[in-house]
Amino acid sequence: MQQEKKVLFVCLGNICRSPMAEGIFKKKVEEAGLSNQFVIDSCGTTGQHSGELPDYRARKIAQKNQVQLDHVARKFTKKDFTDFDLIIAMDTQNLFEIQRIAQPGQLEKVKLMMEFSDQFPAQRNVYDPYYDSEEKFEEVFDLLNSCSSNLLQSLIQNNHESSI
Repeated sequence: MQQEKKVLFVCLGNICRSPMAEGIFKKKVEEAGLSNQFVIDSCGTTGQHSGELPDYRARKIAQKNQVQLDHVARKFTKKDFTDFDLIIAMDTQNLFEIQRIAQPGQLEKVKLMMEFSDQFPAQRNVYDPYYDSEEKFEEVFDLLNSCSSNLLQSLIQNNHESSI
């Protein structure tokens, strides 16, 4: 990849799904030797958890999988449209909130995480495990892990094709 790619993961409160996606994707990028070619962050469509670390269950599952979650929750802002090349929503509710504040021409950079799933092609939402069990956090982690692999491959392939 020639140009730095800026990727933002978005969920509701930025303490479960999006920080897990951020941490997983950072690890995959690092393992591919591409860390200097990416800026990766996450945020939430609400500010209710701003300043907090990810949920303890998300941190526990991440640690078990050698993924670092050092993110502090923050709220999505209009400035994120300018700061990031790709904005990935965890579900259709988050997608709607992002689309609601988008200006013309900004929607092309917004995608759903499940667009990168090969396990559940018809599913649109990454389940929010916040009110559920630790096992659900593990299931969500596994899904995000799979989607992140496909996302990285897609970005590498698209960048390679655009440089031809």
